[in-house]
Amino acid sequence: MRAVLQRVSEARVRVDNEIVGEIGPGLLVLLGVGRGDDERDVAYLADKTAGLRIFEDDGGKMNLSVSDIGGAVLAVSQFTLFGDCRKGRRPGFSAAAPPDEANRLYQLFVDRLRQLGLPVATGIFQADMKVELVNDGPVTMLLDSNREF
Repeated sequence: MRAVLQRVSEARVRVDNEIVGEIGPGLLVLLGVGRGDDERDVAYLADKTAGLRIFEDDGGKMNLSVSDIGGAVLAVSQFTLFGDCRKGRRPGFSAAAPPDEANRLYQLFVDRLRQLGLPVATGIFQADMKVELVNDGPVTMLLDSNREF
């Protein structure tokens, strides 16, 4: 699994011009599920997301997690994180998980964050979404459950 975490002061996702998910301060997480990913990948990325200290403390140091600041998460599925652009001019997506499996693991990721006490808003799986955000910092982190990344 791959995730792009963006520290935000606010973020929202629209489908058909309707807001379907919205948060204030917290993290926008773009989540991609790859072939062969499983529940261990979900646990690793959800736990890392909840505990990653990328919010500033009173001294201006990145010492606080989204949980510590009482923030929320907007989780948006994004299979294009597994796009392979090394050959030709059109990305290939053969490394992305099939939709049913990707959706199952995406939902488990959202559930795990909620079990960890975080408020989580979501997009709609496989919908044409418009994501709006105010990146705070900007701070953007890449996570991959493949430990060899």
